[in-house]
Amino acid sequence: MNVEVVAIGTELLLGQIVDTNSSWIGQELAAAGLNSHYQTKVGDNPDRIRSVLRQALERSDAVICCGGLGPTQDDITRDMIAEMMGVELEFQADIADRIRAMFETRGREMPEINLRQAMLPVGATTIAEQPGTAPGLRCPVRAADGSERLLYAVPGVPYEMKEMMTGSVIPELRRLSGDESVIKSRVIRTWGASESGLAEILADRIDDLDAAGNPTLAFLASGVEGLKVRITAKAADEAAVVAMLDAELQNLEPLIGHVIFGFDDDNMEAVVIKTLAEANLTLAVAESVTGGYVAGRLCAVPGASKVFRGGVVAYHPEVKFDVLDVPEGPVVTEEAAGAMAEGVRVKLGADIGIATTGVAGPEESEGKKVGTVCVAVARREGVRTTTLTLPGDRERIRQYSAISLLDMLRREIVG
Repeated sequence: MNVEVVAIGTELLLGQIVDTNSSWIGQELAAAGLNSHYQTKVGDNPDRIRSVLRQALERSDAVICCGGLGPTQDDITRDMIAEMMGVELEFQADIADRIRAMFETRGREMPEINLRQAMLPVGATTIAEQPGTAPGLRCPVRAADGSERLLYAVPGVPYEMKEMMTGSVIPELRRLSGDESVIKSRVIRTWGASESGLAEILADRIDDLDAAGNPTLAFLASGVEGLKVRITAKAADEAAVVAMLDAELQNLEPLIGHVIFGFDDDNMEAVVIKTLAEANLTLAVAESVTGGYVAGRLCAVPGASKVFRGGVVAYHPEVKFDVLDVPEGPVVTEEAAGAMAEGVRVKLGADIGIATTGVAGPEESEGKKVGTVCVAVARREGVRTTTLTLPGDRERIRQYSAISLLDMLRREIVG
């Protein structure tokens, strides 16, 4: 069964609200073994909603509309669905009573405009769950070829939508599909190779998987979170799909293990904190170009205080010289980065010190091009430094500097 998701709301197109609902619905459909080949966002415009719904109903067995069920004039999902069904809207007194009761339990008087939410297309039924004032709708619709489709309408409020989806919509779709298969994914987290570089390394394996059709591989470039390699498999049950994913991981790790830093929900800072803790090592950070970004990421990890001693944002050269004992001279050099890392290690009494210094732009500095970043890892045994040439604007250079330094530290610890 193919299920399409249509998110309705001009605020989604303007970027005022991020459409996390469609992503969540897509994940839940996949976990239930239901195919979802299309997701669309459309503004609160009758002509465009009409066009999107017609197209969705032609190419998918079921459509889930998310949003536009509120009480205001721009909430027109109900009207558009009624038009798709070829029926009128009809006032449902029991729904109105339920909405009034919700307001009464909150000690508030119901505005009359909320009665719009009690107007349902003739022939539609409500979804059993109704955690908010907007009832969800289950609507049989005839497609252009005369075949029947199911159109569900759920609110855009995430907790209301999720309760309806997990309580009624997905269980019904799964029953109707007759397919009890399970689709699951694993994500390999990498840093240090480009998307094209990984694709080249994995070319033969990708060809084999394309020929077999299951499992599949996809690359997800995620900026400061690294490059993700997603494995997706479909099988009859949970145990079988997990076995397929584990087997494919064993195929891929020998090929790209040199750039793998974690799996699934791992991020670089969490992996670094865990690695430091397992090695019984403490860490201090000195930052110039990243301006505290590295320390901020580390502190976001629960339990970081067990290994993270603290940091120094040495943005001005004088702070590098006076606080971290960096020798006076150019500060966008590997020598300066190494001195910063050793200085913060000693000052804060840590086993390891790490540091960043560089040029984030918009202009060159000390004759160094924008994107030139020097990083260092200092231990009692010595100091390791390198110079990076990073792409992007000021913010991306800072972010890439942070994850590159943390990966350098991780590699240093694990050897």
